[in-house]
Amino acid sequence: MKLRSLSPAPLALLFPLLALPAAAQEKLNVLFILADDLGYRDVGFNHPETFYETPNLDNLAASGMVFTDFYAASPVCSPTRASILTGKHPARLGTTNYFTGQRAGKFDPADFANELAPAEITLAEAFKEAGYRTAHIGKWHLGGAGALPTDQGFDLNRGGGENGHPRSYFSPYKNIENLASGPEGEYLTSRLAEESAAFLDEVAKSGQPFFLHLSFYAPHTPLQAPQELIEKYQKKAAALGLGDEEGALEPGRERQVWPDTEEPRKVRIRQDHAVYAAMIESLDSAVGRVLAKLDALNLRDNTAIVFTSDNGGLSTDEGHPTSNLPYRAGKGWIYEGGLRVPLAIRWPGVASAGKVCNVPATSTDFYPTLLEMAGLPAKPEQHLDGVSFVPLLRNPFAKFDRGPIFFHYPHYSNQGGFPASAVRKGNHKLIQDLEDGAYELYDLPTDSQEHNNLEQLEGELLKEFSALLDEWRKEVGAKPLKKSAANGAEPPGLW
Repeated sequence: MKLRSLSPAPLALLFPLLALPAAAQEKLNVLFILADDLGYRDVGFNHPETFYETPNLDNLAASGMVFTDFYAASPVCSPTRASILTGKHPARLGTTNYFTGQRAGKFDPADFANELAPAEITLAEAFKEAGYRTAHIGKWHLGGAGALPTDQGFDLNRGGGENGHPRSYFSPYKNIENLASGPEGEYLTSRLAEESAAFLDEVAKSGQPFFLHLSFYAPHTPLQAPQELIEKYQKKAAALGLGDEEGALEPGRERQVWPDTEEPRKVRIRQDHAVYAAMIESLDSAVGRVLAKLDALNLRDNTAIVFTSDNGGLSTDEGHPTSNLPYRAGKGWIYEGGLRVPLAIRWPGVASAGKVCNVPATSTDFYPTLLEMAGLPAKPEQHLDGVSFVPLLRNPFAKFDRGPIFFHYPHYSNQGGFPASAVRKGNHKLIQDLEDGAYELYDLPTDSQEHNNLEQLEGELLKEFSALLDEWRKEVGAKPLKKSAANGAEPPGLW
């Protein structure tokens, strides 16, 4: 039977895609959802026994692929966010700390840029060039005037500015730029879901493909949530025999790096913080509303959905709201608790539902991966530090090696983290303390808590990894610590 012998009506019935707008047939939509400070084990799809409740995220993960060994490029927010949008490592960009933040220790920290350079061709610009409608909704923290989302390829900006967190999650928001306050008491996380739904209504009417960068402020501090949810988790903690704050914290293994401070740094060892749990449920519910809108508009089957976080969960300071155990430390630290983040990707018709991938990848890889998923040309001169992991989305057991994953954080974090560089290759991870050059070497599959330093036992491996790290830092122009203005101490020359 020849197709030309059929009338238009039967054609549409036999081949439903022929009845859709051309843009919907040809181009994949992308919804990229980024949480702020959400730990690897804060979601049920990574930790079924978690204290928190994330049914919508768990359902999303079950309909796509989960990555167990995915890394943020940095243990703090702005650097990772820059790496996602540029495909370049923060050390190459000079964006190695959260913007506008700085703290001194034994030495002065490295200088860093306070905005994402307008010259970078962002992921949003790449999609816009291909005819996509682009929107940023939520936290930006990559610069102010001249470096806002609308200066970096986004057609629409709702809530993005140079601020890193809200003063209040309840309206009036006061410091949330480019987002008018709603009715008094409106919850910010819910509002961002509403803004996203409105954008989806818009693009559904136009038939234009879209790239939506939905960047929640939650669950970053301040720790605030709707009272009814807080009470729910207070009751849950009590029923489980939890809720004793002293019992939830203990001195960690981490040395104190802040000057004139001797008190041992405490770390949360269990998940039972009621306010934090309520913030996560609110985040999960907001994601659920956005996914429901996709369904209502018949967009879900032509939309790739990515869900991840910008760094590990906050466990060692500022309220210690979550535990990342068995992973060590958390936000602000170059240990696994600060770098390993949740990742679930739904790619309809390609990524098999319910699959789990154990191959390491990192946030610089999103840029080339999303371009390839959408059938768009790569931009190798832009995403220099990214490698597309599309082969893994097609088959989680595919032969794929994106090469070593590097980290460089030449700063003293607010959470107590020490300045360090690191490299993961295969099963091993090498950390170098930038204050004294000391090494820590771990076999991650057998030592997820990073407690058994193999530096003295694996001389050849140490030599190989340290050479890799030195070569990489030179190649990207990684900046070292500086001479201390307070005491005149000179940092060691490590590369």
